[in-house]
Amino acid sequence: MCHEDILLIKTPVALSIAGSDSGGGAGIQADIKTMSALDVYATTVITALTSQNTVGIRNIYSVPAISVATQLESVLEDIAVHAIKIGMVLTFEIIKAIVEVLRFYCGPIILDPVMMAKSGDALLQEEAMSIFRTDLLPLATLITPNLPEAAVLLGQEEARTLAEAESQGRELLKLGAKGVLMKGGHFNSNNCVDLLILPEQQTINLTAIRIDTKNTHGTGCTLSAAIAAFMANGLGLVEAVTEAKDYLHQAILESNKLRIGFGHGPVHHFFNKWGEKLCTLQS
Repeated sequence: MCHEDILLIKTPVALSIAGSDSGGGAGIQADIKTMSALDVYATTVITALTSQNTVGIRNIYSVPAISVATQLESVLEDIAVHAIKIGMVLTFEIIKAIVEVLRFYCGPIILDPVMMAKSGDALLQEEAMSIFRTDLLPLATLITPNLPEAAVLLGQEEARTLAEAESQGRELLKLGAKGVLMKGGHFNSNNCVDLLILPEQQTINLTAIRIDTKNTHGTGCTLSAAIAAFMANGLGLVEAVTEAKDYLHQAILESNKLRIGFGHGPVHHFFNKWGEKLCTLQS
């Protein structure tokens, strides 16, 4: 069933293919929260189990590729999925299994190239990089790398200017992605500038004021999940990216209302749902 057909169905549905974050701030948990906050029904395929909190990751356990494949097949054969977000995929075998199933899917796919945790732990194995580039990336409607991730995908130095970032984004298009969102959070500036790069179109600059907070755990997951959610609700790519960036900015802005852990806390996914009903007890 194609995207144009399933949009006729009443309930918007998005699918997250990602790893589990036991601390709840990133991965599958962040994706479910984001999609739910944006009034989309969330379905999931779990690729890995991580033992982590706001301070760091202790262990990563890969889910067998056959389980990833059967999870994905089970969802798609029964539930009309309007958009898919892909995050942590970890191994060659998992990527191969996902590609085999998704080559028949014709809705939008948002690919967040999760490679490295803030703690420094590798979230994509070295031997999986080649199939990620050649087989998974070309399935994506939009890929959402930060500057270090883009550099790794291209085998280049990290971009230091907006011009270099745009150039690398154009290079990523040549790998087969239909669109690239170069996230500029790693730039040392007062503003966070993301570049939406589409074939044969002028680059769109999306700018937000940088927020002084340590609550940045799961921002990439949240952004890509929000884009998928907005597309599941019927928005076009440019509008979905714009709305998703606004949602993430507000979620970061409101994150200091939460008191979660001692390290990099999560963004406030439900800032538009919870109101002032927050627990302020100190742990």
